[in-house]
Amino acid sequence: MRADLLLDSVDGLDEALAAVDGFDAALVGGLMRPQPGQAGGLAGLADAVAGSPLASRVAEAADKTVAGAGDEGHFVALAAARTALLGSVHDALVARVEEAVGRPPGEAADVPPTGEEHAVNLRLAARSWLCDLARAGWQGIDHELVGGAAPVVSAMLPDPALRRLATLLDGFAAELAASCPGATLERVPVRRWADLWSRALLLTLPGADSGPVVTGATGRLLPLGVDVQEHATAVQAQVHAVFEPADGGTPRLVRASVSAPKPDTVVGAGLWQLLRPHMSLLAAVSEGRSMDLDAMPVTAEGDLVWDDARARAGEPADAFATARVALPTAAASPVAPLDRHPARMAVPVLLEGYGVEDGDGGVVVEVAGGRLTVDTDRLPVAGPLTPEFVASSVACLGLLRWDAGEFLLQPLAVERLVRKKAVAVHAGSWAGGTTDKAGVRAEKAATDAVTVLRERAGKLLRK
Repeated sequence: MRADLLLDSVDGLDEALAAVDGFDAALVGGLMRPQPGQAGGLAGLADAVAGSPLASRVAEAADKTVAGAGDEGHFVALAAARTALLGSVHDALVARVEEAVGRPPGEAADVPPTGEEHAVNLRLAARSWLCDLARAGWQGIDHELVGGAAPVVSAMLPDPALRRLATLLDGFAAELAASCPGATLERVPVRRWADLWSRALLLTLPGADSGPVVTGATGRLLPLGVDVQEHATAVQAQVHAVFEPADGGTPRLVRASVSAPKPDTVVGAGLWQLLRPHMSLLAAVSEGRSMDLDAMPVTAEGDLVWDDARARAGEPADAFATARVALPTAAASPVAPLDRHPARMAVPVLLEGYGVEDGDGGVVVEVAGGRLTVDTDRLPVAGPLTPEFVASSVACLGLLRWDAGEFLLQPLAVERLVRKKAVAVHAGSWAGGTTDKAGVRAEKAATDAVTVLRERAGKLLRK
């Protein structure tokens, strides 16, 4: 990999992000009566898309909003311009990564045809609430305003077609409620709330949340590693893998995800107990095996809709062997339009022949004329991989991400030399069970906690 390319500036990237930051700053104070400083942010957003099909609509939206006359249509146009800018940043970064790793470029995503508009009243209600938020700004939120989302979410959740938007609105409203009143906030998560707001607003448009195109995948799945994402009330494991079609087609990068709600008493290796019953793939990852798929549903974006009935354990498959042989020729899947965001980048890469610098600034790998910071904060506690293992490694299989203006490496597995023999350590090696003492203790504690919770839930239901 040519890591030096990851250090070079990308034309137009700083300007695009500056335009996004300017608009995000305007949302802090609110769009009801933008102050002169906020007006500059709105004008900058319009200027940034002046050469695009959005130009006239965004220019009008910016002018009307600056004058205090912005309506819902104008706010939708501004959200679309912001999303388009971040999408262009995403595409530029992905192109740079593909050049650095020498991998074939992914195809453009096909936009699914728009079906009939569904649940118009609920979408309009959600859009109205989001626009009220934008007018008030993050510093103007209060419990009454934020609480306006509750009836909309309650009405949406029973409808599967609206559940994606409902879940986003529910989580967004919960974050805002925990920060009320906005006038007393010492720190505002400016980029995050603007991301959630613009995404939710666009999802209220007809056709924006059309179901993904799903086909059947038959062939061999070669796991690369597991990315574990833990929240106070939920946990998700996402397996990154190479899929080799049975018909001899081009291998492609795919993902398989499983998530589950969790109590805050279940931590560490105990998380796997919540996930294992829902995905046999986790056992295959732990055992270092491939899986044979038979018409497994897969979206055009490369997400496997996992069904245990369509998968069976295959032959042993070492993740590093897969990374050395199959990963370089595996094509990336296209990205859905609303998912084109730099924060969502997670490109599987293999690094070898690097040096390691381990100091107060964290772990840094030096390879091919470049330096990459290792994102050790993403190493899951539900596995044996630690920053110390990364610092003593000779090969690293990980995900290339981008955050705060730089590329970061999230390790999924490393190889270390133990008595001159390469020994692999995987972040997800406890997924199917473990004999590690710390892992066994965490598993037992989780078992006890889950048993107690089930007993309590049973008593409540009997009442």
